[in-house]
Amino acid sequence: MPVFRLTKALVFPDPELAEDGLLAIGGDLGVERLLLAYRSGIFPWYGEGDPLLWWSPPERALLRPGHLHLSVRTRRSLRHRPFEVRFDTAFEQVIGHCSAVPRPGQDGTWITPEMREAYMGLHRAGHAHSVEAWRDGELRGGLYGVSLGRAFFGESMFSLEPGGQPRGPPEPGRAPEGLEFRPDRWPAAP
Repeated sequence: MPVFRLTKALVFPDPELAEDGLLAIGGDLGVERLLLAYRSGIFPWYGEGDPLLWWSPPERALLRPGHLHLSVRTRRSLRHRPFEVRFDTAFEQVIGHCSAVPRPGQDGTWITPEMREAYMGLHRAGHAHSVEAWRDGELRGGLYGVSLGRAFFGESMFSLEPGGQPRGPPEPGRAPEGLEFRPDRWPAAP
């Protein structure tokens, strides 16, 4: 299986060359490289103590605003005790919870300190955003991800109570100013 070694040059191999999704090793987590990666359908994913790995799987999940299905139970719960949804008011808290909240069947996290700082850099540059679920003045759930144009690449989410995880990309008209997610223009692939 060919895995390409990245250098300091801001370039990636053709994502079509990825085998089982793994494309490259090395490089850095700078804002410019991360933006190039996302524009190319590539993302970093590795664990503590592992080398920096870059992935481009052949298929990715796609959520379309306005086309999400919530169960009857979830809709009822949200109707009786709704969350206040906010954007970008607690990005650092969201990524912190995403890295710390235990997940069934998973040991540890892929959100290493280096990854956390990299996404904080993307947030400071205006390319990473958080969607937050608040109740009674407390952050109860959220997700963060990267936005490029009208695409939002969700990276991780957490919930401190049932229903606290946002259910996908923001609905049209509910995204932060400057971001517009329109279902008629949602890309079929990154």
